[in-house]
Amino acid sequence: MSSPFSGSARSTQGLPSLPTPPTGWPIGSYGTYEEAQRAVDHLADNDFPVQEVTIVGVDLMLVERVTGRLTWARVLGGGAASGAWFGLFVGLIMGIFSEQSAWLGPLLFGLGAGVVFGLIFAAVTYASTRGRRDFSSSSQIVAGRYDVLSQPKHAEQARDMLARLAMGGPATQQ
Repeated sequence: MSSPFSGSARSTQGLPSLPTPPTGWPIGSYGTYEEAQRAVDHLADNDFPVQEVTIVGVDLMLVERVTGRLTWARVLGGGAASGAWFGLFVGLIMGIFSEQSAWLGPLLFGLGAGVVFGLIFAAVTYASTRGRRDFSSSSQIVAGRYDVLSQPKHAEQARDMLARLAMGGPATQQ
């Protein structure tokens, strides 16, 4: 299975190594990626050569969803937590390579040092913004619509199959 961001699950033979515009004829246009994915899945379920199909996100936009307000307590808590995880990892590695009975000391030292450095780095980073960004957010790129393209020799067949899907009728291979 592949995601729209991780590349394709198919072999890279014949695929361009540099970003290039997609080719093919439009066979469907959908409001969500899930609908476009469902259309391609329908084609695959009906033995259509889906290796000749491309899903293209059109009218791309960056969407930043605000997830909360940042306060000193939240920033320092997050810094301490992330520092603790990293310190725990480093302490565990140090403990593995130390004497058999002395693994707890390096583990606790790594944890403590991680918390301290996490607090310092979080405080310095947050203070450097001087209140210009007192919120946390999550960003993603989304498309206004998703077009499904097929290579010309199979485009008509694909359009017919997707039209039957849209009408809710049985899908038959030509």
